[in-house]
Amino acid sequence: MIPVTSKDGTTIATYREGSGPLIVLVDAALSLHDQSAKLSSALAPAFTAVSYDRRGRGASGETLPPLLDREVEDIEAIVAANGGHAILFGSSSGGALALEAASRLGDAVTGLFLYEPPFIVDDSRPPLPADLPTRIAALVRDRKRGKAVSAFFREAMGIPAPFVALMHLMPSWGQGVRVAHTLAYDFAVLEGTQDGMPLPTQRWAGMRAPGIVMVGSRSEPFFHTGAQALAALLPSIEYVSLEGGHHGSAVMSPAGIADAITRRFVAS
Repeated sequence: MIPVTSKDGTTIATYREGSGPLIVLVDAALSLHDQSAKLSSALAPAFTAVSYDRRGRGASGETLPPLLDREVEDIEAIVAANGGHAILFGSSSGGALALEAASRLGDAVTGLFLYEPPFIVDDSRPPLPADLPTRIAALVRDRKRGKAVSAFFREAMGIPAPFVALMHLMPSWGQGVRVAHTLAYDFAVLEGTQDGMPLPTQRWAGMRAPGIVMVGSRSEPFFHTGAQALAALLPSIEYVSLEGGHHGSAVMSPAGIADAITRRFVAS
């Protein structure tokens, strides 16, 4: 573990593998850096892959309240500590965070690769309930973290209740419960992008980095319409479908994603 100090003094735990151009891996909700282990290893022959525990998770510290600005500053500090320029990769809500950072950090971000940011821009799935972030925060505050995580999986991710019940038996469930309070960061970065309305036209106006937004061919239609809407909004971003991919591919079977990143940012 290599500690990096963010702008507000918070220590962010980073993990480095490989050599070559720097790529920073930004994880999804409830995930620690080890969720990027397979992708990091797949990228290591061509890149210096840096994964990290987002603030409030794992070995990283936290300064409340949970603000999007602090998470962008964390990425800025990681990039600065590793040479000053980086490609950013983000999966799911981590993709939304990587996009936000790329739009704010200018030339420090040389490329962007997003995998399935969960934007809801039409009626291809119901929008998130407007009160979900508040209800989950209340459950965490009342020390009902398991119920908070269950509500997130059911209402935000659309996983049926019987499957969520089975997830309680998985080793990763306890980890999710421990970091349930950090869902506030994910709701902050996704605010205004999951209400079934068009994406905000000016939010990422500063985004200059070239890159890709990728969606697995087996994933739900709303991931595709959201990614296509983002590509239409940002000319430097190309929409790509990953044959056979699904929402868990970045964690479980990232070889196709790693190949696409390498082709886009090294082979070319």
